[in-house]
Amino acid sequence: MDVNLINPFVNSFLNVMPQLGFKEVKKQGVSVKGKSIKSLGVMLILGIVGDIKGNIIYSLDVESAKQIASVMMMGFPVAELDDMAQSALSELSNMLTANASTNFWENGTNINISTPTLMHGNDFEAKLNTDKALCISILVDNIPIEINVAFDKLQ
Repeated sequence: MDVNLINPFVNSFLNVMPQLGFKEVKKQGVSVKGKSIKSLGVMLILGIVGDIKGNIIYSLDVESAKQIASVMMMGFPVAELDDMAQSALSELSNMLTANASTNFWENGTNINISTPTLMHGNDFEAKLNTDKALCISILVDNIPIEINVAFDKLQ
């Protein structure tokens, strides 16, 4: 497992989340998943191109997504994942992945990111073009988030 593929994402959470008002970010662990990523309720998928190719899939449950959207919207209560909450979550995925992109660049790896695709609902999964993904489990103010890194270089 190459920490050079994981650390830019962990560091992006450590950099970005406190700027948005979150107080504590903890890396829980790293695991390997197969070709399919089962949804926890909400998925944000971004494509990666450049020196590394693949996808980043942020996954969290609906209640966690609403909590994060609420903090991003200055504490405004979020009862459902409406357009405003979805926009906040999509912007968060942009911020996190762009920060990770900068972290990669500082280590000599050039990547570009796509706009995010947000999906939510019950019982769906994302099929990867790679055979495996590294899953980084993060806790942000006790809100669990998975970062699934599916790069060609993991092969």
